[in-house]
Amino acid sequence: MTQPDLPRPARPATPRPTLRRKERLRKTAQFKAAYAGRARVGDGSLVAYALANGTSVTRLGVSVGKRCGGSVQRNRIKRRLREAFRLARAEFPPGYDIVLVPLDSGRTFAEYEQSIRLLVPEAIRRARVAAARKGSAEGPQVQG
Repeated sequence: MTQPDLPRPARPATPRPTLRRKERLRKTAQFKAAYAGRARVGDGSLVAYALANGTSVTRLGVSVGKRCGGSVQRNRIKRRLREAFRLARAEFPPGYDIVLVPLDSGRTFAEYEQSIRLLVPEAIRRARVAAARKGSAEGPQVQG
């Protein structure tokens, strides 16, 4: 027997409380590109890398090493960082890839959120400076 087609519930008008697939860095090459951009800033227990991505979406990647603990601790840190970024992302300009790398595991959610609000704008500023420097190093642009 087949079930009758039931109407689908409408999507909520509020944004989803998660990062969508297009808002996350998932491939190794995306992480390596952000590291290679060298727009990096840290506060001793969290490092943020930024790189312009040429889209209208700011994407997040989180890299938690084994020095931060076992898999349960590392996944807890990743969840905290993703949520802290999601809550603060409206403050950041679109079009950047952000990679967050925690250096230890002894931070609370509030501390991660405060660090992200301070570090990510500075990393983006450094990415802009690096891009401007790279553009001027290529010589004068010919329009025509």
